[in-house]
Amino acid sequence: MNTSELVSAYLNIRNERERLQAEWEAEDKELKNQMATIEQMMLTICNDTNATSIKTDAGTVIKSLKERYTLSDREFFNKYVREHDAIELFEGRIHQGNFKEFIKERMDEGLPPGVNVMREFTITVRKPATTSV
Repeated sequence: MNTSELVSAYLNIRNERERLQAEWEAEDKELKNQMATIEQMMLTICNDTNATSIKTDAGTVIKSLKERYTLSDREFFNKYVREHDAIELFEGRIHQGNFKEFIKERMDEGLPPGVNVMREFTITVRKPATTSV
């Protein structure tokens, strides 16, 4: 196969994957909506019966409380973390864009201790530009 044929095959496969993914996502969204409706009905039953779990022949319903914390003021929270030496309140990942800029400004220093870099070449294929007549 020449390069043009490889690009054409690649784009055909990518387009088919996108079509299948869109189809799957639409079906999955509908199933998720159905599940959410049923979950709400089961939650109502748990609330009405003051139950935290209900065992049935088909399975067990368990009512639980899910908590999620978000920031309303990042700078204030960062200050709080520093004041209380509570670095463990952060997740252990690096912001890729910010870190790339940070390293670019300090290229002569190398990577900070405890940081690895993984680099790999990738291929990007774009559709040909459409020309308007």
